[in-house]
Amino acid sequence: MRILHTADWHIGQTLNGWSREHEHRTFLEGLRDLILSGRIDALLVAGDVFDGINPSGEAQRLLYAAIADFLRANPRLQIVMTAGNHDPAQRLEAPEAVLAALGVHVIGTLRQGPDGVDMDRHLIALRDSSDTIRAYVLAVPFLRAADLPGLQLGAVGGTEPAVTAAARALHLGMAKAATARAKDLPLLAMGHLTCAGGLESEGAERRILIGGEHAVPPDIFPPTLSYVALGHLHRPQSLDGGRVRYSGSPFPLSAAEITYDHGVTLLDLDEGLVPRHISLPRPVAMHRLPERGAAPLADVAAALAALNLSPDMPRNAQSFVYLSILADRPVTQIQAEAEALLDALPLRLAGLSIIRPEVAAIPDAPPPNLSETSPEDLFIVAFRQAHGQEPGSAHLAAFRDAMSEV
Repeated sequence: MRILHTADWHIGQTLNGWSREHEHRTFLEGLRDLILSGRIDALLVAGDVFDGINPSGEAQRLLYAAIADFLRANPRLQIVMTAGNHDPAQRLEAPEAVLAALGVHVIGTLRQGPDGVDMDRHLIALRDSSDTIRAYVLAVPFLRAADLPGLQLGAVGGTEPAVTAAARALHLGMAKAATARAKDLPLLAMGHLTCAGGLESEGAERRILIGGEHAVPPDIFPPTLSYVALGHLHRPQSLDGGRVRYSGSPFPLSAAEITYDHGVTLLDLDEGLVPRHISLPRPVAMHRLPERGAAPLADVAAALAALNLSPDMPRNAQSFVYLSILADRPVTQIQAEAEALLDALPLRLAGLSIIRPEVAAIPDAPPPNLSETSPEDLFIVAFRQAHGQEPGSAHLAAFRDAMSEV
């Protein structure tokens, strides 16, 4: 039996206003081909199927068309999809009755009753091509504070933080109940959270905060779980000797992810559920120029020319580029010149930073004491660092309006 673990599709994402539908279509078509050629029996999607809680009609059509494609490629394919922190959990579950009849299990929320977690819903049997149950998967979506048993935020006196203790108790209880049903068959689990020791992508993943904690140790997953398929971190990586793994996102979702080897994870039951990373071709190239730091516009222009971009590339398949330009003359002048340069090239701007030399040379200082500064002062510093110039009156007015609503 062969299982494919993937996560963090973020269907509907845009980058600096540019749609990424072409990349998602290309990825999903490639995934369909892999399901067919790899003789995949089960597909696990560990959260963040959509990029936001209000996905467009087109984003939803893209998802359901992909599911139909997967099932045409393998009518016996079992799909288990759980919600992440970006997903509209209840909307994801809405077509559950239809999808379940097709062998698609969608778990958006943790369903609990007086006797605990509804195991009839969350424990799913995985069958091989001969319809024999070969393993079980414990499908756990993104957990919120209300899902954690006995959680008392701010509680002290325990041997570990309150959220970690509550998450450990929840997973232990579910694993015990699942083991009683699964007997000696392998038991897998799914989750969407940050595990301590996992490498995050700067500026790419929202930090999930529950009671002030954003990460839990991987040992909250009991050893009775043969494999834990996680979502949320976009870099493919393994923890706990490979037993706990993030498959990562299918392609870069931000500048921080340009160097990642994006792909999916293959598990073969006959090979002991040892995870094997399968790299995926990148649907659209993404560049950061320069690769580190900032450079004068002339150097950036030369680097752009060296990309040898094809003028015949369709707009939706053109490369994305992040530019970081060192200011050697007025910022407004550089910005106008950069925009004119980009207009003449077959690429799409994902981000533009213009940095003053004095800002680039200043080492990172410790954050000021909150008693010695104000939110507006911090905003001005952050704006200056991000844009290489002082915020204008419109920026300050917008910030003050936002502050008045807090």
